[in-house]
Order: sequence, then structure tokens, then C-alpha cells
Amino acid sequence: MSGNPLPTDNRKELTVRGLILGVIITVVFTAANVFFGLKAGLTFATSIPAAVISMALLRGFKDSTIQENNIVQTIASAAGTLSSIIFVLPGMIMIGWWADFPFWMSFAVCALGGVLGVMYSIPLRRALVTNSDLPYPEGLACAEVLKVGSGENADASSVDESRAGLLAVLWGSIASAAFAVVVATQVFASDFVRYFRVNDKGAVSGFDFSLSFALFAIGHLVGLSVGIAMLVGAIIGWGWGVPHFSMLGDLSQPMSDLANATWSHKVRFIGAGAIGVSAIWTLAKLVKPVITGLTSAMAAAKVRKAGAAHTLPRTERDIPIGIVGLVTLACFVPIAWLLGYFGNTAGLGAHVGVLAIGGVAFVVLMGFFVSTVCGYMAGLIGSSNSPLSGVGILVVIAAALLLVAFVKPYVGPEEGKALVAFALFITAVVFTVAAIANNNLQDLKTGQLVDATPWRQQVALVVGVVAGAAVIPPVLDLINKAYGFVGVAGAGAHALPAPQAGLISALAQGVITGNIDWSLIQIGVGIGIVIIAIDEILARTTKSVRIPPLAVGLGIYLPTVSTLMVVVGSVVGWYFDRRADRSARPESTKQLGVLLASGLIVGESIIGVVIAAIVAFADKLGFSNLQAPLALVGEDFGEKAQWIGGIVFALIVIFMYRWVARMANGIGRK
Repeated sequence: MSGNPLPTDNRKELTVRGLILGVIITVVFTAANVFFGLKAGLTFATSIPAAVISMALLRGFKDSTIQENNIVQTIASAAGTLSSIIFVLPGMIMIGWWADFPFWMSFAVCALGGVLGVMYSIPLRRALVTNSDLPYPEGLACAEVLKVGSGENADASSVDESRAGLLAVLWGSIASAAFAVVVATQVFASDFVRYFRVNDKGAVSGFDFSLSFALFAIGHLVGLSVGIAMLVGAIIGWGWGVPHFSMLGDLSQPMSDLANATWSHKVRFIGAGAIGVSAIWTLAKLVKPVITGLTSAMAAAKVRKAGAAHTLPRTERDIPIGIVGLVTLACFVPIAWLLGYFGNTAGLGAHVGVLAIGGVAFVVLMGFFVSTVCGYMAGLIGSSNSPLSGVGILVVIAAALLLVAFVKPYVGPEEGKALVAFALFITAVVFTVAAIANNNLQDLKTGQLVDATPWRQQVALVVGVVAGAAVIPPVLDLINKAYGFVGVAGAGAHALPAPQAGLISALAQGVITGNIDWSLIQIGVGIGIVIIAIDEILARTTKSVRIPPLAVGLGIYLPTVSTLMVVVGSVVGWYFDRRADRSARPESTKQLGVLLASGLIVGESIIGVVIAAIVAFADKLGFSNLQAPLALVGEDFGEKAQWIGGIVFALIVIFMYRWVARMANGIGRK
């Protein structure tokens, strides 16, 4: 008589308290990721911080389990992936089609695409997770964190480690949020800026060094290779590009205006070319392993399928395929209506049938293709390292080419902008499918390693998608009203770069209307090819030194205010990890460093959303200074604020890293 099946089947997993906690973490992390992604062009993975928070909070319940904590991180992981829609949707503002983000339309894009991504990933689970030897680095790491600190498997040392992790996230958030509030008062400067003449011909350059804990922390998370690559890109952009092209501009302008105009109108498109070719190269390298891996996994699945349907263990039970099919079909109907409605309101009413039916076919086929590719890429190199921007580039180019072939010949030139908007809109739907599929299999791998039930995780993923989809539109709208986006008429000095959205919208315009300077794109492609060649040589000659081409492209494309602090964070993170290797608990110390960095991002990003709300509604709240409502000092304090802010920033970094190192060494000691 076996005693195992009953308690295993009845253990706490998909609980109301887990769903509520997961949704709360999702709302917070999604808002943080949206703000930070628009600012830096990067999003951060939320699974591990969510798992640590969940373990610390649910430990108060005696019946909490590792599977319940896994459900919480599964829901919250949607925050790190669904927020990737910022790589596309702000393009609607950038091309001047939307003035704001309509809630129901934006929500529908995120929710329908996200649910479709979950459904598409379900048939792939056995092929790419159960019957595959893909490493799933992030899924494995999250599983290890859960095993160390969850439920009945936790010893005294792991309990201490879980508490220390929560403290690292919490105090990291408090420190970065407090610093951001003081920056809003202008007692601390937000950045350290200098512009200068490069030669006697009038060429200019400069740098803008952001005092941002979030950017610093993302540097820690992405690592030294990416940080150095972004520095290389910044040097190409501001050491060569801006000085070179500024000599062709209006030399009578102030240095700052000339430098920023040159970067915005010239150098940024060179960066776009470098990003494009790098992303496509990364995808191209994965074509062979994707095809080989899928073929072998599908073959293995067929061998195991015979007779298994009625004897599947709990850990192999997905949402029934009939329900998956019904939900998938149920998604297609509103997607068709959404595409038709958008086309009709865009002035393309005569072509609504083609746009709706053809659009759904495009979403079905392209969506499943990108789900498969992204799912495999996530297993191979991790969700965070997956070149989602490359997927977005390919999808928008494909959508634009199809519109040029089948719709543009039958509309007037005045409908060109409407076609660009439609291309971006349908790309947003497919991109959401890709982003969620890119993450889901990683979560399901974590579940496999902690003995979770797949169908419960899949339900949790749908919950996370809907929760994240409800948060994204209002946060996007708030940020747009408070800051705006770079390149949009009327955007202020604090406009956010939103680099991928700018690139994808520029490509859509270029393909459909032909109003882009392709020579600059071609220069960027050339630079990207050179960097790719260098990186491949380094890959064959050394194991430790790489220069990721996509990061170089981002370094050229992004303003220095978004890159230089990432470089500093990558160096400090590398140094911290080197010191950790010589400590008594190296892995625990490194993990606490990661959690501290996650907290630094979350704190600044959340307070950034709050400050954006204050700026957006400053007039209604009665503030006299509408641009800087919390300011306590005048502009004449600017020079002092730079030095004071910089010194305090450095002191906080030193203190926080020493604190987490001491805390790691004290784990388990009485």
C-alpha cells in the first residue's frame, strides 16, 4: 500500500492566497518594468525576486509548500515578459497615430496576445521541457532558489537565507526610492552632464551620466561583457558619430542642442542598423538548433505517447488539449474584431475584410512560429538573453511587406500613415504572443524541477497575463503624459528613449512610406557586421571575453544617460562577484547581490511611476512648478546638486554591497 500519491495530490499549490500574492507582485513589478524598460531599453527578470518575496511572506503559514511558492513566481513572471510590449506599443505615439494609450484597446492587445502565447506554449511543453535536454538557465536558477528556501524542505540556514533575500530586496527598494525622491526635490541632481568642442572645426560631443540606481542595478544583472559592449557602443556613437555628423549641422547652436540633435537625427539610426543586423544574426544562429531540437523532441514525444494518455502522472497533466483549442479559437474571434475595428477607425474601411481575415491568419501562423522559436531560445540561452527585439523586427517587416503587397496598391497616399499604424498594431499582438511564450516554458521547467502540476501553472500564467495587461495601459499613459518619448514633437527634456519602439516604428515607416535615411541604417549594419565578426573571433579564441553585438548596437542607439551607469554597474557587479568567490558562502553572497540589484530597480521604478503621476497631475494637485512639482531648490543649485548627489550615490553603493556581503557571511550562524 502506497502512502505517497494522496498527500502529493492534495498538497497546497493553486491557492487563493497564492493567486492574490502573485497578482499583487505582478502589478508592482509590471509597473516597474514598464517604466524601466522605456528608460533603459531593458527589462529585468522577476521570477527570482518574486520567489524570494513569496517564500518570506508565506512562511508564516504552516501549510505553505514549494509548489505554492512556485505558483506565485509563475504569476509574477508575467511582469518581466508582458511588459516587453513597450518595445512596440509606444511606436503608435511616436508616429503620431495615438495621443495616448486607449485602455481597452491596449488591454485587449496584451491580454489576447498573452493568453494566446500561453495556449501555444502548452503543446510545446513535453517536446521542449519534458523530453528535451535544453538547459533553461533561469528556470533552473529559480528552482534552486525555491528548493533552498521553501516549505517543508527548508532548514534553519535556508530560512535565514530566505529572510536575508527579502531584506536585500526590501532595503534595496527603499534606498533607491528614497534617493529618487530626493532627486525629484533637485537637492540631488538626476545626472552629471558635460558637453564640449572636439576640434576647431566646430564638432561637439559630451556625456550625460545618470545617477540612477536602477540603471546601476541592471548593469550588475547583465554582467561585465554586456556592460563593456554598451561602452563600446557609446564610444562609437559619441566618440565618432556625434562629432562627425555635428560638423554637418548648424554650428551656431548651443553645444548641447547640436550634440543632441545630431544624435537624435543621425547617430540613432546608425544604432538602429547595428541593432537590426545583430538581432537577426542572433536569430539566424539559432535556426539550426531550433529545427534540430524540435524535430528530435517531437520524435521522442511520439514514442512516449502510446498508451500514456490514461496513465499520466500529476506532474505531466497539462490543460486538456480540447480546452486549449477552444480557448485558442475564442481568442481569434476578438482579435479579428479588434483588427477590423482598428482598420475601420483608421480610414481603411474598404479593406476591413482583408485586414481582419488576413490579420488573423498572420497572427495564427506567425504567432505559432515565434512561440516555437522563442520557446526554444528561452530553453537554450534564457528568457532574458533571448533577442526579442529581433523577433519584433522580423514581424514588423513581414507585416509591412504584406500590407505593401496586398493593401497599399488600392489606397491613396494619404492612407500611408494608417498602414504604418496597422503594421505596428498587428506586430504588437504577435509580439505579445512571442514574449509570453518566451517566458512560459522557463516557468514550466521550474515547475518540473519542483514537482509542480503543469495545468495549475498554466492557469496561473493566464492569471498573470490578465493582471499585467490591466496595469500596462494606465502606466504607459501616465508616463507618456509626464515625460513623453524621444523623437515625439513636444516631448520634454526628460523624455524616455523607448529605443526598440523607436526602431520598430521607424522600420514600419521605412518599408511602407519610404521616408527613412537608409544610408545611416546601412552604416549601422556595417558596424554591426564588424562587431559580429570580432565577437565570433573572440568566441573561438577565448572563453571569457565576449562583446555581444546587440549590446553594442544598444550602446550606439541609446543616449549616454541610459548607458554609462549600466557600464559602472556591470563593473561593480563583476568586482562584487569576484570578492564573493573568496567569501565563506560565495553562492549565497552572489544571490543576495542579485536580489539587492532587483530591489534597486523595483524601488526606483515604482517611485518613478508615482512621481510621473504627480508630474502628470501637478496642475490639479495645486503645484506651482508644473515641470518639477517637488523641487525644493532653484536651478542655481544645479552644480552643487551634481556633486552632492554623486557623492551620496557612491556612498550608498559601497554601504549596501558591504551590508549584503556581511549578511551572507552571517547566514546560519548563531
